[in-house]
Amino acid sequence: MSGERITHISFDDPALVARNPDLDHERRVAIFDLLENNFFKLNTGDEGPYRVILSLADRALQLSVRTAQDDHICDIKLSLTPFRRLIKDYFLICESYYEAIRTATPQHIETIDMARRALHNEGSELLKERLNEFANVDLETARRLFTLVSVLQMRG
Repeated sequence: MSGERITHISFDDPALVARNPDLDHERRVAIFDLLENNFFKLNTGDEGPYRVILSLADRALQLSVRTAQDDHICDIKLSLTPFRRLIKDYFLICESYYEAIRTATPQHIETIDMARRALHNEGSELLKERLNEFANVDLETARRLFTLVSVLQMRG
């Protein structure tokens, strides 16, 4: 197993509670999938595996990157401003999707799901691009991180 990966991820806010069961499910699935398969390599040359703590600070996303032994390596701060519209739209469409799977036709569900995936892809690409200054991640890792950033942003 490569050291260029995240082996533990958590939120700095222990009181983080998703505002609904669907969001909590999204968070749990994203964490599981991320830990199962990801690529994350710091540009600093510090080798992994890494532990990452996600938090919000001063309108920014902060990734506190640590060694497997929990020694601090660096903090990556990204402005959330470029993500705000995407996150808002993403969760509006997610709410529509969750409602649709309970009541709508398969064609309607598929249409909403395609829009949901498109927004998720857009957010993932943006996150990958913004992280590129600090770390190299693959698209699947960026997708799972975007889900976690979205849940963190939409808490409460």
